[in-house]
Amino acid sequence: MALMAHYDLELHQMDVKTVFLNGNIDETTCMVQLENFESNDSKQLVCRLKKRSIYGLKQASRQWYQKFDQVITSFGFKKNTVDQCVYLKFSGSKFIILVLYVDDILLSSSNVELLHETKQFLFSKFDMKDLGNAFFVLGIHIYKDRSRGILGQSQKSYIDKVLSRFGMSNCALGDTPVAKGDKFSLHQCLKNELERKDMATEFYHSVADC
Repeated sequence: MALMAHYDLELHQMDVKTVFLNGNIDETTCMVQLENFESNDSKQLVCRLKKRSIYGLKQASRQWYQKFDQVITSFGFKKNTVDQCVYLKFSGSKFIILVLYVDDILLSSSNVELLHETKQFLFSKFDMKDLGNAFFVLGIHIYKDRSRGILGQSQKSYIDKVLSRFGMSNCALGDTPVAKGDKFSLHQCLKNELERKDMATEFYHSVADC
């Protein structure tokens, strides 16, 4: 995001439809017949998946990633060695960054034509949706002010959802997690097994995990 703000890059979003159906199976995989769709003459038989991956397979996510990696690198993209869901392609002085998260794709480029060219390539290989400018990704709202060189992120919607889930929508807001002057000591810790059991029934852990 810092690079996009610094270089004033375009930021677009795409979505892959039925993403796990795109992977290819590279080993013998069998499954029981679907309930209520069994063959009356051969209920004891199993189904063998021939080529395509399907939802529910343990390896479905990996098979999809391997297929996407093969396709996108054939188009000239290079995989980042540190974060392997990030790809980069140069075309002269122009460049484009691609970020993949399961079925969500972010495209950021200094050149609109290169952005369009990449989209058309992806459309030719997968069943895609073009969501245009990226505004909301993985529960994160993205806002941009070109005149001020600002690209920001907000999780307000997610925070509101968590507060509503735990009945805290009307709670008082704070600027920091801990207020100035608050003091903590060992005397506030749980002292015995009974207190630990009582705490286990509270929603503190669920809130903290959010």
